[in-house]
Amino acid sequence: MFSIGWLISFFNRLEFSVTMNASKRERKLPMDYPNTVNQMHQFVDARIVPGVSFAIIDRDGVKTDVVGQQELLPDRLPLHSGELYDLASLTKVIGTTNLILRLLVSGKISLTDSLTKYFPQWQSPQVTIRHLLTHTSDIVGYIPNRNQLAKPELMSALLALKSGSDIGKVVHYQDYNFIFLGWIATRVMGEPVQQLINEFVLRPLELNQATFTPDQINNVVPTELVPSKGLIRGTVHDPKAQILGADCGSAGLFASLDDLIHFSKWLLGEVKYPDFLPADWIDQLFVDQTPGHMKNRSFGWILRHYNGHPYILHTGYTGTLIVVDRDSHKALVFLSNRVHPDPSNPLFLPYRSQLIRTFVKENEIEN
Repeated sequence: MFSIGWLISFFNRLEFSVTMNASKRERKLPMDYPNTVNQMHQFVDARIVPGVSFAIIDRDGVKTDVVGQQELLPDRLPLHSGELYDLASLTKVIGTTNLILRLLVSGKISLTDSLTKYFPQWQSPQVTIRHLLTHTSDIVGYIPNRNQLAKPELMSALLALKSGSDIGKVVHYQDYNFIFLGWIATRVMGEPVQQLINEFVLRPLELNQATFTPDQINNVVPTELVPSKGLIRGTVHDPKAQILGADCGSAGLFASLDDLIHFSKWLLGEVKYPDFLPADWIDQLFVDQTPGHMKNRSFGWILRHYNGHPYILHTGYTGTLIVVDRDSHKALVFLSNRVHPDPSNPLFLPYRSQLIRTFVKENEIEN
């Protein structure tokens, strides 16, 4: 007969053995981030989002989970691993920022280049590529019926806007900055920006599922349920991106959790592509790049500091988030479709802010 104590010891050893023999490629972490994980579950439990796919990456490996639903209306469907999300503005930092950096490294463009150099009809020549990359261009003006315009009309209307008096002095986050950056890349390279991102960013970084044109719609998490159009699934949610199509560098990218884990590992230095960007240019993503040295923007990314060191993050309107803390060697990927079934979601932003603070502080060693 076996004693109860022996059986408990046996099963503990068996559980340890199974854990140690799990996939060496993606080792599962113990619950080292309980507060962060609990808060991500609360998004679903409190019905702030239908579901969440998340990953925590650090020196010990990767912890992932998929929680909740992908669709609530018109049907109720569970969320599965491997599905694609509309990344919304994460397109800016994954795609357009890296494309522009590659053009800067190659000498095809310069940070001091004026937007007017590429588009003479633009009436504020003081706006440079640096201003666009750091959201310090202070573009002002109003476009009537913007989301109902045809593509040529929208492009002309955007180029008829001007820069305000706060150029270089304040950060004013605007999609227009990255739309213009995409158009600059097109003028230089002769192809639509989304095609350039495919060729010069997604393929070299081996983001194998990332795409602007999902071909398996059933593998895409839906966004808004629009009364006049029905459920948006596999089509970009952002109305400007819908109009501009392949000429939009501010939104439009779809990707999986695995893609963003791989991307985060690249930023952390765990995977290397030396021919993609020199190491010192990747370093610049963690440095203040604003003309007025406001310490809150690098190239593309939001720049913040905790415990004496910088970290970067970016969000997407649809409910997406990446946080990368290179000094602590950890990253958070949070993917949700918080605009489903509709975007009216007042609790999401404060919950997201709290999640960022919790993750950055958790397991941090005080200096």
